[in-house]
Amino acid sequence: MNKMTKIVTVSLMSLTLVAAATPALAIDWGLNYAKNVGLGTAEIRNVAASVIQTLLGVLGILALIIVLIGGFKWMTAGGNEEGVESAKKTIAAGIIGLVIIFFAYAIVTFVFNVVGKAT
Repeated sequence: MNKMTKIVTVSLMSLTLVAAATPALAIDWGLNYAKNVGLGTAEIRNVAASVIQTLLGVLGILALIIVLIGGFKWMTAGGNEEGVESAKKTIAAGIIGLVIIFFAYAIVTFVFNVVGKAT
């Protein structure tokens, strides 16, 4: 057999093997698979908004605790000017934190409302 006959024979056998292969059929789980295994079906933007609002709520509670600690420090300062000044700084920091958290909440709510209406 010459070289060309070998090439043609091998090519035809390879082509036959490739053509005879059947495609693998994957299982179609469908879109309800998540419900069957207990996963949620909520949209990602709703989940993100919920997580962000929860975190901002926790931060608001922490800022309120800081204000209360400042008030306690002021009440227990006993007329000591340094203690009173420290308490005033603590209360001011807590109030500034509350203002920042309020604006962050307003911005997040605005952004998610705009994104929600855009889609």
